[in-house]
Amino acid sequence: MELRKDPITRSWVVTGDDVPETAPRSEPFCRFCPDSTQPAQVIASTSGVQGVPWSARSVVHPTALYRIEGDPARRGDGIYDRMRAVGAHEVLVENSRHDRNLWNAQDTEIEQFLLLAAQRIQDLKRDSRFKYVSIFKDHGASAGQEFEHPSSQLTATTFVPRRLLYELRASREYFAQKERCVFCDILSQETKQELRVIENRGDFLALCPYAPRVPYETWILPRTHEAAFERVGLNRPAMMRDLGGLLRRTLLRIRTITEQFHLVLHTSPNSRPGSGSLNYWKTLDEDYHWHIEILPVLAGKSRSYTFKEVYYSPLTSETAVKRLREAAIEP
Repeated sequence: MELRKDPITRSWVVTGDDVPETAPRSEPFCRFCPDSTQPAQVIASTSGVQGVPWSARSVVHPTALYRIEGDPARRGDGIYDRMRAVGAHEVLVENSRHDRNLWNAQDTEIEQFLLLAAQRIQDLKRDSRFKYVSIFKDHGASAGQEFEHPSSQLTATTFVPRRLLYELRASREYFAQKERCVFCDILSQETKQELRVIENRGDFLALCPYAPRVPYETWILPRTHEAAFERVGLNRPAMMRDLGGLLRRTLLRIRTITEQFHLVLHTSPNSRPGSGSLNYWKTLDEDYHWHIEILPVLAGKSRSYTFKEVYYSPLTSETAVKRLREAAIEP
């Protein structure tokens, strides 16, 4: 596998000659269950829930796209750029139980998963080679789900993904004009208007964005300004239970519409010394605001988390919020 850069869109693409799978892996054994006879390589675990061997754990992806060893060796290929696929690719096993997903687990269990995610981001950010750490969950065949066991994935890359670059630049420009965080201003307006707010819990708010890319698109944001998710998770771990509860209830609401979705954590890039190209983000801690984005995949709208010139959502956020608020879910 190697990385190649599109000179027009400036996107990095992981490419190779592997044949992609088109459905979740169905295996006679589950490598992620505690009693697996072929256990995966464990990197980190949490064990905060009584009576279980572990609550959540990070393991090496069995067919990792990125390898931790070596130097990216970025080089030219005529007008093009390419480099080795150096990075990290992990599976974040959300629960030791095969039947405990983020929407039917206990809030304490989801809390442990979120703490594990924060720990892994912080640990990988200590490596100055890695400019961004992504955490995402694809659930459902049309969303690209890989494994049956409840899990998310983590990638640490030597570049910042294009979608995040757009978001970071827009946040910096807004801050340069108004000396305020655009996400904080969104939270303030949405809280006052109450037109697109789904639910709030503790310091967290779930809402449908003003201009959705897909129907029922939902964001979860902290009310308190913070650029880095991992700082909240590790410095104020008690907040992760409220976040876990709101995430669980939000996914329950979305699952009354569709069982398939993409979930992506947006946090700040690595600004450690040595990542010289990231000196561009001089006001990063003031202008950026971490959050979670959930993009449901509806019938006929598969692979919705892709770049389009103009997104089309046949449902307004206001209508989507009304339906999600009224969804019958367990407390």
